[in-house]
Amino acid sequence: MIFDGLLGLPWWGKLLTLLVFVQVTIAGVTLYLHRGQAHSAVDFHPAVSHFFRFWLWISTGMITKEWAAIHRKHHAKCETVDDPHSPQILGLNRVLWTGVALYVQESRKPETMTRYGHGTPEDWVERNVYTPCNKFGILIMLAIDIALFGAVPGFLMWGVQMLWIPFWAAGVINGVGHFIGYRNFETDDAARNISRFGLWIGGEELHNNHHAYPTSAKFSMRWHEFDLGWGYLQVMSALGLAKVRRAPPKVKLEPTKFEIDAATLQAVIQHRYDVLARYAKSMKRAKGAELTTWKTMRADLAKLWERSTLSTEQLVTQLKEWCERAEQSGIESLAQFSRRLRSYA
Repeated sequence: MIFDGLLGLPWWGKLLTLLVFVQVTIAGVTLYLHRGQAHSAVDFHPAVSHFFRFWLWISTGMITKEWAAIHRKHHAKCETVDDPHSPQILGLNRVLWTGVALYVQESRKPETMTRYGHGTPEDWVERNVYTPCNKFGILIMLAIDIALFGAVPGFLMWGVQMLWIPFWAAGVINGVGHFIGYRNFETDDAARNISRFGLWIGGEELHNNHHAYPTSAKFSMRWHEFDLGWGYLQVMSALGLAKVRRAPPKVKLEPTKFEIDAATLQAVIQHRYDVLARYAKSMKRAKGAELTTWKTMRADLAKLWERSTLSTEQLVTQLKEWCERAEQSGIESLAQFSRRLRSYA
């Protein structure tokens, strides 16, 4: 009983079971808490939702309202002093190694819960079991692990389960994901893609993509990227267990389109992070006076989606004027970028 447990699995069987357990936990975090609750990008069948709620209760002790509220505040206040866990403000080491402490600290702020915690479950089981007894759930998991796998292996497996999300989600994603990696989109924050293959942490590795389109249920944006969480959602959707509400918008170009209108403006604003990313690639070879022109024009282009008080007609006029300036600048690459901008549809 000390080493075998009720299942009597060999060491490799216990290791495999542990990996399955932690991957189910990761799926619960990325699919249910993140894409479903925090961003309303996907709806789950009630049975699936409650399975995830129960599993997260026994495997993490996290409260749905707290997780969603803290994550929403992170997006609203990203890379500012009010961001609950920005490594740009607090330092990478602090977020990486004490991310769970930052989470707990933020969860104790009533204002955060009230302002950002709306729309999360408030049924009887949430009010009477999951929220007030959140620490009791992880003790149930401890008892299950010891009973099934033996006292010593079970306790070690439970310890890994308890550390998995605090390190990989609260530490690596919130820390490294805003410090090291590559960027597909020029977002207003420091979010980066840690890896092109979102396998180990359920797709959360594609963090820059997520910050560019936070309400998308799909995190992979390029052909060379893979989002395991999206793969899970595809299977669940086919089985009628999930319904994707939002996916990333696709850039549509009409090469023969030249006249700028309201539809062009809307497309440019909708794909602004993609526009800025392509702009940055186009200006890499610029030097001297050309570089100064590129920087000035970039700032002017960004004002299109910053001036929310202007009417659509005024913004369309500004976009036309910007394109005309770019095409008359004498810089061929800038003129080419402008012609591409005109084709957004």
